[in-house]
Amino acid sequence: MRAILGNREFEWGSRVFVMGIVNATPDSFSGEGLVDPKEAIERGLRLAREGADLLDVGGESTRPGHQPVAAEEELRRVLPVVEELAARAGVPVSIDTSKLDVAQAATDAGARVINDIWGLRREPRLAELASERGLGLVVMHNQDGTHYHDLVGQVIESLAESVALAAGAGVARERVIVDPGIGFGKTWEQNLVLLRRLGELQRLGQPVLVGTSRKSFIGKLLDDAPPSDRLEGTAATVAAAVLRGADLVRVHDVKEMLRVVRVATALR
Repeated sequence: MRAILGNREFEWGSRVFVMGIVNATPDSFSGEGLVDPKEAIERGLRLAREGADLLDVGGESTRPGHQPVAAEEELRRVLPVVEELAARAGVPVSIDTSKLDVAQAATDAGARVINDIWGLRREPRLAELASERGLGLVVMHNQDGTHYHDLVGQVIESLAESVALAAGAGVARERVIVDPGIGFGKTWEQNLVLLRRLGELQRLGQPVLVGTSRKSFIGKLLDDAPPSDRLEGTAATVAAAVLRGADLVRVHDVKEMLRVVRVATALR
């Protein structure tokens, strides 16, 4: 499958692509939240120079226990960042939001991908927006609570429903990316199971995005290491995701993870 997102062509399956994270928030779990738009813009430009294929801009933390942010505040944080990066970075910009108003304004400002952590469950009109504007759409699995009777089966079923919602709204299948939602509605043990069985998502027939970068389950495995000390653990999870068929990885440390991706790709 081949998708055109902004000024870039993505031939899914040809290689593993890297999405760089730009958090325009004061409370990001990773410790890299940037309140000053100029700093966020500079970070995004640096990640693009380091080789990121896309940049994902978010204005609301989704860490456990996060405080919801009003759409007006989210827009204040992300719009100048999206506009500058879309104009200067040379790679497509993704807007990480589940709010229709934010997605509309961000795509007006130049974003070419919508990254919805609720997989269209809370705002299905995001699919209509993606269809109307020819955008890429990331649909992630998420739920309240961590109870499953069949973890992998339920994640796949939920993602299939999200893909169907997107297709029903007219989004081209090659522009719909599925994300199993590592760290969202899962225990640390469940995250490990999902990573071990990531290859089963191939049955969906969609490109797969995996975001493990600096997440708490890595800290759990590394004697409660803080986010800033999870680089090697992140590298291990990125390699595992690549070896199990990931098409796209979402990371904070682009330069280092690009090297991991290259080696892991050679091994699969």
